[in-house]
Amino acid sequence: MTKKYSIVLGLAVLTFILISTPVQAQNQPIQIALFTPIQIFPEDNTIEGLRLNLVYGRNASVNGLDIGMFNHITKGVSKGVQFGVFGLVDADFTGLQFNAVNVTRGKFEGLQLGLVNFAGSIKGLQIGFVNIINQGGAFPVFPIVNWSF
Repeated sequence: MTKKYSIVLGLAVLTFILISTPVQAQNQPIQIALFTPIQIFPEDNTIEGLRLNLVYGRNASVNGLDIGMFNHITKGVSKGVQFGVFGLVDADFTGLQFNAVNVTRGKFEGLQLGLVNFAGSIKGLQIGFVNIINQGGAFPVFPIVNWSF
């Protein structure tokens, strides 16, 4: 077997072991997801560091850098930077959301930059073509910029 194929086989075995090993819900330093559930750690884990979502990744919360096409956070409070095409946070988020579409259903604190921005409630600033703040914003819907401080 050539060295190239040995490396590929080794990575495949390691990936299989990581995916097939049961892991309790806990904090993990890194997550790589093709699409949920094809990801290193289960979706009920919190990621403390880097999450890379090649297509779609879903985790309980992310504290750190969240990069991908479709970034989905389901509960708790997440903090950091989210960058991609679509960012969906079902809970609270503090930091920078920089996606084409940003949706934070809970409380958002920080800056949302995108074509479309939505926040349940906000302490911060939205910059985009359409900016929606469900509760407590300067305006419920406003183009270019919306805020609440």
